[in-house]
Amino acid sequence: MSDQSSKAGGGSFSQILQEIVNHLTEIIRSEVRLLRAEVRQDLTQVAKASVFFVIGAVLAFYGLGFVLLGLVYALGSRMPLWLSAVIVGVGAAGIAGFFSGIGRRKIKQASLKPDKTIGSLQENVTSMKKQTR
Repeated sequence: MSDQSSKAGGGSFSQILQEIVNHLTEIIRSEVRLLRAEVRQDLTQVAKASVFFVIGAVLAFYGLGFVLLGLVYALGSRMPLWLSAVIVGVGAAGIAGFFSGIGRRKIKQASLKPDKTIGSLQENVTSMKKQTR
C-alpha cells in the first residue's frame, strides 16, 4: 500500500532522492560560478588600486632623492640652489602622499569576502530547511 501511495504522490523514493541530488549539484555549481566571478571582480579592484600605491612609492623615492639632494647642496655650497631642490622634493613627497592616500582608500573599499555567495548559500540552506520540515 505504501508503494502505491508513493507512486501516486509523484514518484518513487529513489526518483525523489535523485532529483534532490541533481538540484543540490546544480546549486553547488552555480554557487561556485558566483564565487569565482565575485573573487575575480574583487581581485581586479585590488589590482587597480595597487597601481596608485606604486605611483605613490615611485614619487616618494623621487621626493626623498630631491630632499637629500637639497640637503647636500645646503651643506656643500650654502647657496640658494638647495632651497629649490628642497621645494621640489617636498612637492614630490606631497604628490606621493596624495596618490598613496587614494590607493589606501581604494584598497579599503575592496572586500575579498564573497558577500553575494555567502548570502546565496544562506538563502539556499534556509530554503532547504523549510522544504524538509
